[in-house]
Amino acid sequence: MKLRVRSDLVYDFPKDTQAIFAIQVACSPGQVILSESLALSPDTPVIQDRADSHGERRFRAALEGQVRVVYEATIENSTPRILSPGSRLQSWLELPPPVLEFLLPSRYCPSDKFMSFAHREFGHLAPESRQVLAVLDWVCNHVDYVPGASHAGTTAENTFVDRAGICRDFTHLGISICRALNVPSRAVSAYAWQLDPPDFHAVFEVYLDGAWWLVDATRLVPVENLVRIAIGRDAADIAFLTTSGSCECISQSVSVEQVSA
Repeated sequence: MKLRVRSDLVYDFPKDTQAIFAIQVACSPGQVILSESLALSPDTPVIQDRADSHGERRFRAALEGQVRVVYEATIENSTPRILSPGSRLQSWLELPPPVLEFLLPSRYCPSDKFMSFAHREFGHLAPESRQVLAVLDWVCNHVDYVPGASHAGTTAENTFVDRAGICRDFTHLGISICRALNVPSRAVSAYAWQLDPPDFHAVFEVYLDGAWWLVDATRLVPVENLVRIAIGRDAADIAFLTTSGSCECISQSVSVEQVSA
């Protein structure tokens, strides 16, 4: 499936604000970047970082005043494998070293606080993908998708109590419960075709049977409609904009459309 993604961000920055952007499509298996462009207005020098081990790319700049950032890309997206019952959970001794950090609690995913709940609710299931699928069902059925119900500091623990949030909150809760079950889990930012309203989308991946599987606890779009941007422990690692100080959002729009063959 060929998709065209576009993000158009306008922010007002105080003097000498340093900024890191994570809005470029990742160079990851299953998505081929056919073309892309990046423009800042006014024209500003940027440092383009090389793709890291996950294929994600970031660029950096020193910004001041009102700045518009427009990124566009056309991607050939292959159909990902869909997580189904039967994928085995590997022991810690079998896991590749880079996967180990995604077993641990992180800023927004205090998985250590979910141990008792996770094992009481899901411990009767075999340690494989059936557990993960049950976690996804639980989060989707027990948390309401309510824009404005959370804020930048909301953790999975808060969402578990409030039972309301947006995609990043669903993702943090799903990751926390999965990690409590010893399933390596990491956050993923993405462009999402047919997401309504259009925006950056937060989902996550779980590591089973020697591979990462993309899942979405919100069930807002099929995983085959997603285009990966960044990967990390939680939202702190995958934010589309990180700055050295405060800034003001003037406007922000994200769009994804299918390109006819």
